[in-house]
Amino acid sequence: MAAFDEHRRPELSVVEDCVHCGFCLPSCPTYVLWGEEADSPRGRIVLVDEGLRTAGEFSDEMVGHFDSCLGCMACVTACPSGVRYDRLIERVRPQIQRHYERDRLDRWQRRLLFATLPHPGRLRALAPVLTITRKLGADTLHERISSLTRVAPCTPLRKVLRSALPEQTAARGKRRGRVALLLGCVQRVFYSDVNRATVGALAAEGFDVLAPRAVGCCGALELHAGEEPSAVARARAVVDALHSLGAFDYVVVNAAGCGAAMKEYGELLGTSQAHSFARRVRDVSELLGSVRPRAPRGPVPLRVVYHDACHLQHAQGVRTQPRALLDAIPELELLEVGSESEICCGSAGVYNLLQPRAAAALGVRKAQALLATGAQAIAAGNPGCAAQLDLHLRELGRPLPIYHPVELVWRSITGQA
Repeated sequence: MAAFDEHRRPELSVVEDCVHCGFCLPSCPTYVLWGEEADSPRGRIVLVDEGLRTAGEFSDEMVGHFDSCLGCMACVTACPSGVRYDRLIERVRPQIQRHYERDRLDRWQRRLLFATLPHPGRLRALAPVLTITRKLGADTLHERISSLTRVAPCTPLRKVLRSALPEQTAARGKRRGRVALLLGCVQRVFYSDVNRATVGALAAEGFDVLAPRAVGCCGALELHAGEEPSAVARARAVVDALHSLGAFDYVVVNAAGCGAAMKEYGELLGTSQAHSFARRVRDVSELLGSVRPRAPRGPVPLRVVYHDACHLQHAQGVRTQPRALLDAIPELELLEVGSESEICCGSAGVYNLLQPRAAAALGVRKAQALLATGAQAIAAGNPGCAAQLDLHLRELGRPLPIYHPVELVWRSITGQA
């Protein structure tokens, strides 16, 4: 069987854009960890080229190099030739899922993850089990199974079980627009305070907010892992469900991975409705950063280091807006990571569950870099990053509070210093 079939085949023209200059190497997490050419973007591009030009099957070694890629897209930002590596890796992974037989444990783990994570109701039901397992100790479990217990957010059960929000919230003062908020999956269950702050801040700045509970998972986790049929089905369901709400100006997202996926719905689904939908997707920091602040900001005396989520800074190109929002908060001192700011923290969707050793090495590295700033707290715009950083800060014995930028904005608006 040939490595690649014709359905959404990786494009040879993208492969040929790579001149193998090596500018991507310092930005690639796995190359930084191991120094192996095949675990760099240009090395993986060579493997894609081989798959396109020959009729060979996927080998275990080839799949291992593709699986080790975090899909962080830092190489896309770093590339002077504009190589769209993101288009390659997101087309290779579904090909692997169709044409490569994974071992039984790997198949079982992927089924378990995708039968759980995209389903808020199942996640909420699983939360007490995770809490009990964590208290009993997960060291006796298989590494791949225990990783879910270790990485799961340590959110109090009372918050997990009481996370509902009003489905409609009216703008305060003169209305600026009408937006639909994706509540998410992990975000909805474990980080409901982020959704609450998002609704509050948007309403305070003049937006009517629709937050429909019936709208499900956006498909980002499955899309980034190569589970294309499920991702496509979820994308269609989200577009249809939000379209049924009537007119709205923007779709607001407060999870970096979800926003990156939804901005690609046009390319993924190929319909005019999906393209129109994708053009209206905004990270909450993008939307709040695009309007003149109306709600007064009170002081939040805190030294905060901002962590760039990969799917925000690299995939969406959103870098300045979250910083500007934080910088505008009185008495908040905004700090920056001194070194390797572009290197992924190791979360990367389900990467820290499927590749726990590499993810742990990156998590420790990032946690140490954040601690070196002397910050009192961390701001991060993605739930996966928040969970990953919290885990490794705790394991280093130096936990710090981690906030979504919009939580700090809302704290400033409400005067909860």
